[in-house]
Amino acid sequence: MVLSNTYRYYNIIASYNITVKTGDQKGSGTDANVYIILHGQGFQTKECKFDNFFKNDFERGEIDKFSIDSEVNISEVQRIELRRDNCETRKLELQAIQAEYQLQVKIPGLPAQVKKLPEDEKFSFHYKVNFALEGIKFKAESFKLMMTNQNKWEDVEDVKTVYTKAFGVPESSEYFNDDAQFGRQRLSSLNSLLIELCTTIPQNFGVTEDMIKPFLEGKTMKQVMDDKKLFIINLSILEDCQTKREDLVMTCPLALFYFNDSKHLMPIAIQLFQQKGPSNPVFLPSDPEYTWMSAKMWYSLADSTYHQSLTHLNYTHLMMEGISVATKRNLALPHPILKLLDPHFLYLMAINSVALVALINPDGIIDKNSNAGIEGHFYIMRKSMLFWKLDLHGTLPEDLKSRGVFDQSVLTGAYHMRDDALLLYDAIKTYVEKYVLLYYSTDSALTADYELQSWGAELVKSRDDGGVGILGVPGNGNFKTTDQLVLTLTAIIYTCSAGHAAANFQQYDEYGAPFNYPYYLSGVPLKTRFVYFMLTESPVTIATILKTIPNRDVLLQMMVVTKVLSEKATKSLGDFEKQFIVDPKAVKVVEEFRQTLRQVGKTIESRNKKREYPYDWLLPKAIPNAISI
Repeated sequence: MVLSNTYRYYNIIASYNITVKTGDQKGSGTDANVYIILHGQGFQTKECKFDNFFKNDFERGEIDKFSIDSEVNISEVQRIELRRDNCETRKLELQAIQAEYQLQVKIPGLPAQVKKLPEDEKFSFHYKVNFALEGIKFKAESFKLMMTNQNKWEDVEDVKTVYTKAFGVPESSEYFNDDAQFGRQRLSSLNSLLIELCTTIPQNFGVTEDMIKPFLEGKTMKQVMDDKKLFIINLSILEDCQTKREDLVMTCPLALFYFNDSKHLMPIAIQLFQQKGPSNPVFLPSDPEYTWMSAKMWYSLADSTYHQSLTHLNYTHLMMEGISVATKRNLALPHPILKLLDPHFLYLMAINSVALVALINPDGIIDKNSNAGIEGHFYIMRKSMLFWKLDLHGTLPEDLKSRGVFDQSVLTGAYHMRDDALLLYDAIKTYVEKYVLLYYSTDSALTADYELQSWGAELVKSRDDGGVGILGVPGNGNFKTTDQLVLTLTAIIYTCSAGHAAANFQQYDEYGAPFNYPYYLSGVPLKTRFVYFMLTESPVTIATILKTIPNRDVLLQMMVVTKVLSEKATKSLGDFEKQFIVDPKAVKVVEEFRQTLRQVGKTIESRNKKREYPYDWLLPKAIPNAISI
């Protein structure tokens, strides 16, 4: 909007010339009556109506010019107040949007998605070109490698030949059968929200104190539990997960970890299946070298399957898509909460529509290159939909508390993902609190907001009845306090930005290293630790390991897709591609958020200088606003 004024002394009238440009997005235009009030220092004009005779004003993408006369002369306009008589018009506009943004459960038992991708949600031409070029480059490189080399691996060094200049060397590939690195993966890698404080050994876990005593630095099991140094991960959700083929295996392991005096999290026991017994042994670091390595790899197979199906796909991409559709359906374009959330939904529906075609479909990349196959992934995802809650699993501090690892006196100096993520969560929450209080200074203003309450109702409405079906929305979607709204909005923005970044951008560095983070394994796990006493099994050797990991073809396909998915394609958190927030007070809140993020970045950089193994993945500049890749 451009404004100028001319003061005519002879009849004491000020004439204001105002130029208005209406946005070019679908739904931006309006047929409502629009009014303006100009504010100066201590005085203001009367409300004036924008209207050009015989012209349809405020059409999408158009520029309109208006001349308004007033008896008040304002030499310096400090604030502009706009209003439209939008009650009926706004409802009609929302009805049109709801017809375009419809919810549909495309995969039975999974989150609701948009039925058909709206025009406004499609990738920009620039984004599509860059995305396609990245994929073509890596596909061409992998094709060249497959044509010039045999599919089987000769030795460990042969695996490294796939790391050409175009791909780069995955960070995790620099380690081989390294227990400390295996522990770091649980704390600062793709799947760092599984570790739990161990206060008792589950009955179905066959580990005993005698087994792990050699790895506790002279302490008893009770002592390490009392000192909060014993940890467990239980991947029971993978039990009974089907596989792509009958000759493939999917584990559902339990693993025990000890946080030693050197502040390294070390694996000390792994059981690969849930039911303990003679044919389901507990593997230990004291086992033969490649027996122990094999156990860690079969554990990592389950971990990577959990990561891809739940941590990455279900809990960020799909859960947030349903929320984004409900947001567009229920909050009109001028609504302050839509303006707050919309930058964090950029390209989300578009990238998910691509994934449905190429990644999460029968015979797609996941189906062909994982043990679980796509139906196995869907099985795990359906299980998670029965218990995942926004106010617990989707709210970082509550999730950490539920696992006994919120307090930074636990895993001190090693749980980098937690420590950095909490800084970001707090920054986002403070930003949301300030913003919300600008528009809802009282709880009654919150309950009176029909659009907001309709949004909350659709979030919790059963997917069978056409809703999003999110569990754990505060107030069951009936927002009565600002705290309830702030928690909900913070969880959404955190998940779409920092949560997705933590689950996504290390993918190439992990999946590109088949010894450390396999997504596909051939053969079967050992059924006994002491294979040299058994006639039915052979000792595990490096040759066994090389036959177990994915062959060249499968590994290169995973490298291509994870390399593309690991590329940051949009602007950093707080630097919005689309700036919908224009209210001066709200703009100030946004700028304060940006300043806080800059300080968070400095804090993380300072931490990294002191860390033995720096963690760069949650630097604010490395986090996009939205799930756009």
